[in-house]
Amino acid sequence: MRDSIDFMVGAEAVYQQAVSSLFAVFEDLCEGAVAVDARARIVWISDKYRVLLGLPEDQPVIGRDVEEVIPSSLLRQVVETGRPILLDIMQFGERWFVVTRMPLKDPDDTVTGAIGFVLFDRLDYLKPIITKVTQLQNELASARRELAMQRRAKYTLSQFVGTSPAIREVKRQARRAAQLDTTVMLLGETGTGKELLAHAIHGTSARANRSLVSVNVAAIPETLLEAEFFGVVPGAYTGADRKGREGKFKLADGGTLFLDEIGEMPLHVQAKLLRALQEQEIEPLGSDRIVNVDVRVIAATSRDLQKLVHEGKFRADLYYRLNVLPIELPPLRDRLSDLEPLSEIVLEQVAARMGTHHRDLTPAALDLLGSCDWPGNVRELRNVLERACALTDAAHLDAKDFAAILPTRAMRTARATGSREARPVRPLADAVAETERAAIRAALDAAGGKKVSAAKLLGISRAKLYDKLEKLELVSEIPT
Repeated sequence: MRDSIDFMVGAEAVYQQAVSSLFAVFEDLCEGAVAVDARARIVWISDKYRVLLGLPEDQPVIGRDVEEVIPSSLLRQVVETGRPILLDIMQFGERWFVVTRMPLKDPDDTVTGAIGFVLFDRLDYLKPIITKVTQLQNELASARRELAMQRRAKYTLSQFVGTSPAIREVKRQARRAAQLDTTVMLLGETGTGKELLAHAIHGTSARANRSLVSVNVAAIPETLLEAEFFGVVPGAYTGADRKGREGKFKLADGGTLFLDEIGEMPLHVQAKLLRALQEQEIEPLGSDRIVNVDVRVIAATSRDLQKLVHEGKFRADLYYRLNVLPIELPPLRDRLSDLEPLSEIVLEQVAARMGTHHRDLTPAALDLLGSCDWPGNVRELRNVLERACALTDAAHLDAKDFAAILPTRAMRTARATGSREARPVRPLADAVAETERAAIRAALDAAGGKKVSAAKLLGISRAKLYDKLEKLELVSEIPT
């Protein structure tokens, strides 16, 4: 017990000696020092500081407010706040000093005063530090510019190859979508160019100079989707980044958020996405603070969202919010007149990437390619052409070069095999009526049977909804 007490006394003595020695060394190395009490009155000033300030030895300064002697001093602020100002530049007349200021506290942590040291009496001493900071700032600005370039549109409408009537209509709708700054839904099979079109719409819009952030919903684990979209505050959950992270909505603020494969989004995230779209605000995980964002959303899917709505796998209200301006991209088999120009562009790209000579297609090869169903569309066409180029050195790719690459005849179109049955044609009025019935049922389900709310979801008046319920013979299905 006695040894413990002796140790504590000895430790305190060493600590006090260290404080005293450190102050002496610091005061000796610096260009001047001054101390004030709890009312910011000078209680001590070093001789070097007097000389630096040009104060005669017989001029009394003790007991005076520090601002009377050093007008630019911030020691009063240090006393009042109890927080240090570790590095600052202070002007005195026509001179500039590099200074540091620290509070003085008693054992009860009460501020009793403050002390200031002049580290340098010329700013030249800071040049190495300023140079280093400037270099770091330039590197940071360069990294930000590079990151911003990565988040700009990579494709334009001119790269959406095709002159068929279907493609001309898609481009017309895309230009219209770029002007309107509203939510866009891109519909089409896999490989039809939905991502390319999203880039083109953003690059043609008023948001072109801001970020385009892409998210493939299907590629992100369900447990991480919410964090990926809305961000995470530090320590929100076990394993979360201690610095927190910004979500895709925040990264896309002022620009465009492209949500690919939106049909794969789980229901619990759909609700938060709907709020973000409607209110333009998000709430990061672990936070109780609402963050406002300005984001234009372009969604894409290869799935039948209406069917998912009927099956209860996709929220009807989110579907209507996303489906403001739908653009349907035609499959390759429905625009075979674009097959030749598409193939030419792909072969040019393949030659440039492989470092080989340019190839072209013989008429027989084009006929064979035109007989295929292309379930993977342009993406599959690119794969087939690249494989053919890798397997032969021929300058002209013929039908035989694709024999082992193309899918089996069972996958060919009806033009080549006659195996596909013609789709039944329905009267247009019947098709429209069925679509309206499905939309009204989905809206009523989402609104819990409330007709006023359902009408709002559908974008029609209540009277119009009642009229359609009668015409479509849906009145009996509505609970009273």
